[in-house]
Amino acid sequence: MTAVLSATATPSPVKLVDQFALGLDAPICLTWELTYACNLACVHCLSSSGRRDPRELSTAEAKAVIDELERMQVFYVNIGGGEPTVREDFWELVDYATEHHVGVKFSTNGVRISKAVAQRLAGSDYVDVQISLDGATAEVNDNVRGVGSYDTAIRAMANLNEAGFTGFKISVVVTRENVDQLDDFKAIADRYQAQLRLTRLRPSGRGADVWDELHLLAPQQKQLYDWLVANGEEVLTGDSFFHLAAFGDALPGLNLCGAGRVVCLIDPVGDVYACPFAIHDSFKAGSVREPGGFKGVWQDSALFAELREPQNGGACKSCHFFDSCRGGCMAAKFFTGLPLDGPDPECVRGFGEQALSAVEGPTPKPSLDHSHKNPLRGQAVRPVPLTLTAKAVTAPPSRSCDENPLTGFSLSAPAESR
Repeated sequence: MTAVLSATATPSPVKLVDQFALGLDAPICLTWELTYACNLACVHCLSSSGRRDPRELSTAEAKAVIDELERMQVFYVNIGGGEPTVREDFWELVDYATEHHVGVKFSTNGVRISKAVAQRLAGSDYVDVQISLDGATAEVNDNVRGVGSYDTAIRAMANLNEAGFTGFKISVVVTRENVDQLDDFKAIADRYQAQLRLTRLRPSGRGADVWDELHLLAPQQKQLYDWLVANGEEVLTGDSFFHLAAFGDALPGLNLCGAGRVVCLIDPVGDVYACPFAIHDSFKAGSVREPGGFKGVWQDSALFAELREPQNGGACKSCHFFDSCRGGCMAAKFFTGLPLDGPDPECVRGFGEQALSAVEGPTPKPSLDHSHKNPLRGQAVRPVPLTLTAKAVTAPPSRSCDENPLTGFSLSAPAESR
């Protein structure tokens, strides 16, 4: 895998992260939402999942994508949804991917992680599992994910632990309702010999409806940053919190927006988006069903080419923290109505709040919504009212690389072909 550099680029003094900003000839990892079908209706779901899309890729089409990923030497895929395990061919596709040298990390609410499935997973060296949990207690979690979802997730963790599957991931979307539970989440991970993964709440999908009520307040952002500084070597964050680097030192992980550069998303119907958190026509680069397939989209998309151009920083360039936070999250800006070259809405220097105050008119909405038409058991029509403290708020995922995409690379050395 090689960095896509111009003919005039000088390779040796360039940091690997800077080369990543120019894009690679294949993604390091990608998110693949296999289905929009889901047995839950999480109020912050970034893909607005619930009902299956009848146009979703067939088993044969999905295997053709895997063949292409193998030829491109993609390290692994993050499979999600929806709830991917509800696809009848889920295990067939997982086996096909691992047989073709494409590692699989799949995200699940745990509904189908039985003891037998846990034993099967424990016997594989090429499959990793990520259990979603958004509260360290049932009260906090179930108000976001639905009644019984906490017990389902804990049961799945217990089954994996009993089967000897160590190091599976527990994925937490950090909100103002659970940020005080970070130590408790870490204790749960330690109890089941798992690894904690924290991700950022984005105003994407149904998350847009609860963003104002659940995204972290300024003191909580500093609280999270300090906690990650103290615990970051043991906690995964992917590219979720690089905007917090303006507090001080950069955090472990990819301190860069990797959209269209090192990561992307394939949705259930084969459409390719630059960012797993921005399922919107503005970020759709093409389809795996088009001539040229996924490789053609990744290497020839006009959108991806634009994202790989050197960024001028826009309104943030004059800020001396720009080299640390790089302007923040593209999806968070877009869905809050901010320009892509403006500050992150959660800019820790306060510039995001200033920019948001100037936003007029409606903000962009997701292009697709597969939410259940009727409330599920234990959930009202979204948003779900939370009454966890004296105040009442309205409640809310994000999935990118489960692990630091830089794992195995030297940050001071030029990219190597593999």
